[in-house]
Amino acid sequence: MRRSGVRTALHDPYEEGALVLHAPRLLSAHEQLSVDMSKVEVHVVVDPSLARILRPHQREGVKFMWDCVTGQRIEDNFGCIMADEMGLGKTLQCIALMWTLLRQGPDATPVIDKAIVVAPSSLVKNWQKEIEKWLGGRVHPLAIDSGSKEQIDSSLTQFMCQHGRRSPTPILIISYETFRLHSPVLHRGKVGLVICDEGHRLKNCENLTYTALTQLQTRRRVLLSGTPIQNDLLEYFSLLHFVNTGILGTTTEFKRRFETPILRGRDASASDRDIERGKERLTELAAIVNRCIIRRTAALLTKYLPVKTEQVVCCRLTPFQTELYTHFTNSQLAQRLARNGGEREKKGKGKTTASSLSAITLLKKLCNHPQLVYEKAQLGEEGFEGALDLFPASFDPKKLQPEFSGKMLVLDCLLAVTRATSSDKVVLVSNYTQTLDLFEQLCRLRRYGYVRLDGSMSIKKRAKIVDHFNDPTTQDFVFMLSSKAGGCGLNLIGANRLVMFDPDWNPANDDQAMARVWRDGQKKEVFIYRLLSTGSIEEKIFQRQAHKKALSSCVVDKEEDVERHFSLDDLRKLFQLNTDTASDTHDKFSCRRCVLGREVRPPPEDSDTTCDLSQWHHSSDKKTLQDLVLKRVWSGPTVSFVFHHKSHEQTIATV
Repeated sequence: MRRSGVRTALHDPYEEGALVLHAPRLLSAHEQLSVDMSKVEVHVVVDPSLARILRPHQREGVKFMWDCVTGQRIEDNFGCIMADEMGLGKTLQCIALMWTLLRQGPDATPVIDKAIVVAPSSLVKNWQKEIEKWLGGRVHPLAIDSGSKEQIDSSLTQFMCQHGRRSPTPILIISYETFRLHSPVLHRGKVGLVICDEGHRLKNCENLTYTALTQLQTRRRVLLSGTPIQNDLLEYFSLLHFVNTGILGTTTEFKRRFETPILRGRDASASDRDIERGKERLTELAAIVNRCIIRRTAALLTKYLPVKTEQVVCCRLTPFQTELYTHFTNSQLAQRLARNGGEREKKGKGKTTASSLSAITLLKKLCNHPQLVYEKAQLGEEGFEGALDLFPASFDPKKLQPEFSGKMLVLDCLLAVTRATSSDKVVLVSNYTQTLDLFEQLCRLRRYGYVRLDGSMSIKKRAKIVDHFNDPTTQDFVFMLSSKAGGCGLNLIGANRLVMFDPDWNPANDDQAMARVWRDGQKKEVFIYRLLSTGSIEEKIFQRQAHKKALSSCVVDKEEDVERHFSLDDLRKLFQLNTDTASDTHDKFSCRRCVLGREVRPPPEDSDTTCDLSQWHHSSDKKTLQDLVLKRVWSGPTVSFVFHHKSHEQTIATV
């Protein structure tokens, strides 16, 4: 663009609130006379319609990604990871980046002519809606989520043949599965930018989707993931290797130099030398990756959202559950698994035996309700031989009886008190559709209005039931959610109470599910309840989550003082039922703020729900609770212990 013989930016860089991504060097008067003006750089400024709505952390994020994909942060590397936690607006930041790259550049021409967004199938339409919402029809994205192979190949061919600024559909939105199946078409030409949403799907360098994406002809790669470390450091390596290949060497080099010493230094039983060496390697790793990864935590949301109270509620097993649990742990199957540290057994070349996986799952289901293992007891399957004799005469497998499950008793009471004392709605989350079936029985028994979302529901129907539930005038009281089907992308701000009925091995799955209600648009105080069966495998799974989160905090969030509560040996004792504790997790802390099991010193003043669990309030009685609903629920012997904390104390900022 020219004005009076001088090249100017597309948008005014001196306008109030302008977000300048690139500022050219100022030329002296003499240089202006002698230089070829066609080669003079111009300002790159985010479209004011977007800049006005970006929050401060989002402006920072757009600038960071721009610097990365234009090669300014690491020489000859053009990728980055946007690792902001859920709810911080990663989608909006990427839309601002894409629109700027498609329209502008330092040389007064666009940096790219087309971009691809790869996302889970459930989020393809969401990306399309967000782009149309924020760009107001100025660009028409091509969203592919269905069609025959011929139709999809034809659409992708047309997309790849586009060139120049006048491309009718410069943004392609496609699912990971569709990308992999149709990758040969997408490999035929160059693409300016690829964005991978929920990018932790690329945690394995060897899977077909990862390979298909790495073969795409593009230098600029942006990976979005609020949980870049879900299980181990090798997954983190895979993500970094995808965006900037070779930055950490080969897989073997990474394991030797970083993974092994860092994990050894994180173990609770590590020697002083191991701890020191682990810290050194952690510092070295951070120095490399910090140049291409940006991460902000959900603590930023406290400026814009109501207070959130998270509560980890330990619920005692009923006597009947305890009998069944003990029967299982004394079985030959459980004894064999315990000797192996509870790890998945291997058979042949990396194959996992069905018996170990199913046994662990059955034990988790037993914690939810004995009804979920009744059929196995009937058949006398491994681990439950002779268990049918333990079922009381009053047990009816055809109807829900909450009194036979400690957690179901707590949930039943929690729903009743919420219904009687407030207008709040509740989201119930479980890893198992069979448990959702029990929730349905409970709601019918108590005559609660409810809706249910699991993997069997189409994407189109999901949007309708979510909108209906969020309408405050509807009679739906409970939203039942399968964590696998609705862990990301759902906005359930119609509810302000959420119950995580069972823990997942992967803390990211639980975090995704819990983020459904505390997000933009929420107006009421939020309460999260995580139910764990006291002393059971559920507490052990929760402890593994804490171990993984501590690793993530050290590497991603750069928190070097995360305490080492659990040794790897502790985490292998999955199959021991501890009936003499109020909370096995609290026992593992060796808590320095308690005397005789009672909290006598409060958590640090600057602690909140993002802190290590040992820095939360905790109690074996209800006196310190501030949630009046849980106080009323804690009237019988079922609740044994509660960890609780608030996100913040301040009021909501005006936006």
